[in-house]
Amino acid sequence: SGVELLEPPEQYKSRWRSIHVMYLTMFLSSISFSICMSSIWPYLQILDPDADTNLLGWVVAVYSLGQLIASPIFGFWANFRNSSREPLVVSMIINILANILYVYLESIPSNKFAYLILARGFIGFGAGNVAVVRSYVAGATTITERTGSMAIMSAFQATGFIIGPLIQTAMVPIGSPGPIYSKDFPLDMYTSPAILSAIVGVINVILVFAVFREHRASDEEKVVNIQDSLPSIKEELEKATMNYSPDYPAVLSCIFLFFVVLFVFAVFETITTPLSMHMYAWTKKEATLYNGIMLGVAGIISIAVFTVIRLLSQRVNERYLLLGGFFFCLCGFFTYLPWGDGRPPLMNTTVSITTTSQSISSFSELLKTTYYNESTTAQSPTTTIEATGCPDYNWCLNTPPVYLAQLLGGTLLITIGYPTCNVISYTIYSKILGPKPQGLWMGWLTAAGSLARTLGPVFVTLVYDAYGPRSLLCGTVIAMIMLNILVLKYISSLVESAPKKSVYPSNF
Repeated sequence: SGVELLEPPEQYKSRWRSIHVMYLTMFLSSISFSICMSSIWPYLQILDPDADTNLLGWVVAVYSLGQLIASPIFGFWANFRNSSREPLVVSMIINILANILYVYLESIPSNKFAYLILARGFIGFGAGNVAVVRSYVAGATTITERTGSMAIMSAFQATGFIIGPLIQTAMVPIGSPGPIYSKDFPLDMYTSPAILSAIVGVINVILVFAVFREHRASDEEKVVNIQDSLPSIKEELEKATMNYSPDYPAVLSCIFLFFVVLFVFAVFETITTPLSMHMYAWTKKEATLYNGIMLGVAGIISIAVFTVIRLLSQRVNERYLLLGGFFFCLCGFFTYLPWGDGRPPLMNTTVSITTTSQSISSFSELLKTTYYNESTTAQSPTTTIEATGCPDYNWCLNTPPVYLAQLLGGTLLITIGYPTCNVISYTIYSKILGPKPQGLWMGWLTAAGSLARTLGPVFVTLVYDAYGPRSLLCGTVIAMIMLNILVLKYISSLVESAPKKSVYPSNF
């Protein structure tokens, strides 16, 4: 006879405490990525004054390359060992050590760019635990709990993307060089976020050991504590899942769609900082501050979007939500397209580096103009002059500007569309996979997203340097139109492939 696995109250609390730890892990993982995004470009120019946007593409891409390699490994590890804790702890330790390396980059006498690549690559490798996190939450929630749980987890991820840029923005007053300019402890506006990431990583490891427990759910009332259950219960649970086989064409279709979603998002996250510096003649400090604010606000909007998705998913078919998300992304990139008779300011424009308060007061004026250009005379020996504007690219002479209102409007639309595509893609994918352990398959999905975020930045910077934002954005718009057509035609099969009822025997 089967084993009745009605969930006791204490086990229910333990299961959700563990899920909450996974929410926190996702939150901290997204912080480790986003906390440096708005400052990587100016920091790269400090480490290597000859660096161009091609090198920026590699710096951004190597994070995802590390995640691409790690995701299937950690996912397979979690499945093979029937344990999420082991790969989680190892990945967190790798992330902590990589952030420490990032802190000391300015102290390295030579080959700083190579060590920057190494640090970002291992930070990305540590972030491969996202596959384990999503697999655990998918396995520890029932079918009816899953969409809401995935939405909440994505909201935590979005919150991390908010907090990251805001932390970087808050640390701009530290300046560079910072108050402590020492090889033993280089503290400035670029290294302090990595120091904080290492600290919260240690806290996360402690929580995984102290609070996290292994659980698995099959449907509304059948939940098992894998970590504490008897071997006979584990064996029966394994037998109950052996006969289920997911629709593999639907699984592969989900992976492809997710790849495209992340590739398109890579265009957005990679181009924002250099585009704003070239179009609006922002200094490194201003670009770090303003883009941090913009990404932070975008993250706040994303949280609201996740909340709405959680409510809408109970009333609206998920295929329509996914299609709507793609449509918003399409509209966002269409809004970005350069137009008009003007031209961006050229690099021979110089801007005096002013105080943070002066920069903030000038930000509102950007909404009324094409770019920010404040030419002043140095008032003291400590004031430095920084060349700003569009560098010596051929397209700078014949490409219309992307007005700030366009940048903000397009970002708003993408901020609505991308979170929708992200959470619905994960939800549909986990439902198609069914009750089997999802670590390896979640690893492949995460790897597909990482591959997109590896190729995306490299592709973006190559096209951007050679042909400018117009060609890049036109290509992205065309790709989004084709993707919307594909989703409209085939997405119904993805939703229909998800199991409608439990695959477990009735007495299990």
